[in-house]
Amino acid sequence: MKRHAVVPEELKPCYTDWRMSPGLACGDFVFLTGFTGEEPNGDLPEDPETQIRNAFRKVGLVLAKAGLSYGALVDMTSYHVGLRTHLETFKTIRAEFVEEPYPAWTAIEVNGFVREGAIVEIKAVASRSPKLA
Repeated sequence: MKRHAVVPEELKPCYTDWRMSPGLACGDFVFLTGFTGEEPNGDLPEDPETQIRNAFRKVGLVLAKAGLSYGALVDMTSYHVGLRTHLETFKTIRAEFVEEPYPAWTAIEVNGFVREGAIVEIKAVASRSPKLA
């Protein structure tokens, strides 16, 4: 099966420095790497809402580069430091992005991420197949 990397310009360091694809198109699916909430310049906001929005924005960059929208999401896993502290904020922001039929979703509490101060990471899978009627 043919695979190809989906690499938006802003996320090229993922590919070149970390040697991972921001998205990997394979068959009918695009598998997205986990994204935390850094700003494009690398700064990490202290505000959970901004971090969450930034992570969703990065998901959107990969989807757009693959010619997809948030409506293509079929599965999402979110990892959280302090899950119960910001879960309602996450759910509210997530509702702004996901579309019916809603993707499957799992939220997991973790101890931490590579980047100190990060509170969320979003990993997702999108379908490149047209929606069924």
